[in-house]
Amino acid sequence: MAAKTNAARLLDELGIRYELREYEVDPDDLSAETVAAKIGFPPEQVFKTLVARPNGSKDPHSACMAVIPGDQELDLKSLAAAAGEKKMDLVPVKELQALTGYIRGGVTALGTKREFQVFVDELIELFDLISISAGIRGTQILLAPADYLRAAKGTIAALSHPKKPGANN
Repeated sequence: MAAKTNAARLLDELGIRYELREYEVDPDDLSAETVAAKIGFPPEQVFKTLVARPNGSKDPHSACMAVIPGDQELDLKSLAAAAGEKKMDLVPVKELQALTGYIRGGVTALGTKREFQVFVDELIELFDLISISAGIRGTQILLAPADYLRAAKGTIAALSHPKKPGANN
């Protein structure tokens, strides 16, 4: 049985039903598509969490999270519009852990070190069940989109577009 993560503990506290699904981690391929294949779930239902902040900002409190389907690419212009900013940049991988408490491949909007504004792609509403990172590599949480939105205090916005061929983000 998978170890309880902060994300799972938060869901327990909120009385939200979920399922933990473990998979073998390949540190060289942390893509949502690979995770989806390993847990037997469609990539569009495996949501990845990206961390961004306003262009040029070093203020950790200005960072936000964008949660998008695994088969999509984040549209930074759309995220900036949703966040009321002119321009957004992804936070460098080396800064993720200090900022969120999570490492790349294990970032989740649930149980972070501090509160982030969370924007969730509108495509989440198409599904009965989604998968998100449990906060560690190798474990995903499966839950209902409405429960995820409540737990993450997520705001729905149009944030993504289909990946361009050969893109891997």
